[in-house]
Amino acid sequence: MARSKNTKLVFSTEFGRACPECGNPVDQCICKEDTGIPEGDGIVRISRETKGRKGKGVTLVTGIPLALDDLKKLAKELKQKCGTGGSLKDRVVEIQGDQRDLLVELLKVKGFQVKKSGG
Repeated sequence: MARSKNTKLVFSTEFGRACPECGNPVDQCICKEDTGIPEGDGIVRISRETKGRKGKGVTLVTGIPLALDDLKKLAKELKQKCGTGGSLKDRVVEIQGDQRDLLVELLKVKGFQVKKSGG
């Protein structure tokens, strides 16, 4: 039996409650992004990594206690200040190149407690 476009699945005997937007089980819902501030110790950690990038280094910034929208704005600003590209993946800001010293200073000015991690 085909469902019309106006109906949405809210319960299934197979997996229980379903998200009305995406139809997945509620615990596996993918339609609403996490906009809350993550739990953590409040320390922003900056490290350098080359693994899986054919020897090209990137600077990783983790543990920033901001909501997702604010984190996107901060990532864009950091990339502009460094003059390089980068991305935001799973709440981790990736900046191309070794920019650790510059990022430590920029984030301290913004009021974050910052530590260099790794080697």
